[in-house]
Amino acid sequence: MCNRARNSYEPEALHTHFGTIFADDRPMDNRFNPTELMPRSRAYVIRETDRGRHLDVMSWDVLGGGAAWPMTNVRNLGLAQWRALAAKPENRCLVPLSEFCEWTPEAHDLGDGKKPLKGEMWFQVIDQPLFAVAGFWQPTAKGNGFTMVTCNPNDLIAPIHPKAMITVLNPEDHDRWLRGSYDDVVALQQPYAAERMKVRGPVFPTRHA
Repeated sequence: MCNRARNSYEPEALHTHFGTIFADDRPMDNRFNPTELMPRSRAYVIRETDRGRHLDVMSWDVLGGGAAWPMTNVRNLGLAQWRALAAKPENRCLVPLSEFCEWTPEAHDLGDGKKPLKGEMWFQVIDQPLFAVAGFWQPTAKGNGFTMVTCNPNDLIAPIHPKAMITVLNPEDHDRWLRGSYDDVVALQQPYAAERMKVRGPVFPTRHA
């Protein structure tokens, strides 16, 4: 399941690409690393409000520490807890990314005498260098938290992660995700075309062979 991702774009580029404004009149809080997304880290998130489409900063855990592990991905939108979020446009969001990671199923022996470890496989979208993932958000005791919505994997991702992939949206579906009905949300929970993506890896940033 996706628990590592990156956004290599500055806020100004996000504003231009998604047509957003800041979430309020205060300066954007930049005391975090927006390029590396990890569970419970902070990230840029796009949401609709009665004032327009806003660029906000939230933590990658929609339960805000309310579970033993961060809730970074959700899939079964029929569950009451997630259906309640899916049914309300005000709780939907877009998560801007430039690439995301899945780990290899098997560990690799790097020939350095150390324990074998799994490699990082980094996926990008060829026709969208900056893409949006379908998500939900809600207020928590620790501030606003978000999660990414997953779906069935495509043929590129399935050999690495056969259970699921994050739901990458086509640009023309951004409005439908943010403003549409619950049935629209369920209809958009589909794998992105494999031929429109690429992958690099495995890479082992914590180990030098």
